Amino acid sequence: MSKLNDFLNEAGIFFLATKDGDQPKLRPLGLHMEMDGKVLFGVGDFKDVYKQLIASPLCEIAACKPDGKWLRYTGKAVFETDPKYAEAALDGAPHLRDIYNDNTGNKMMIFHLEDAKAVIIPVMGEGENIL
Repeated sequence: MSKLNDFLNEAGIFFLATKDGDQPKLRPLGLHMEMDGKVLFGVGDFKDVYKQLIASPLCEIAACKPDGKWLRYTGKAVFETDPKYAEAALDGAPHLRDIYNDNTGNKMMIFHLEDAKAVIIPVMGEGENIL
């Protein structure tokens, strides 16, 4: 998991693909963290992405580093129930507390991927399975 997390750190922004009915949806994200042996991601409970992951949890994350290597991370989104994960995410990105707090009623929902595969792919050549 550390190799996956390190890649995401180096890439900065990554893209999450979900399904909305028959239409794929893709959006940039940046929030991720490694904790308890998992790479975790966060989305707002009020956003379409959360509703899409609940309705159809199969998703894919893609990221690209400046050197051209890119990552494909595919699996099933499983949301965490322990609030410690959302707190850790907000501690790591305190500016998000303006969005996710008791006054707004918005909650940060944290998930990880299960039954996942992760491949780092060079510009030319074969990819490396890292999970």
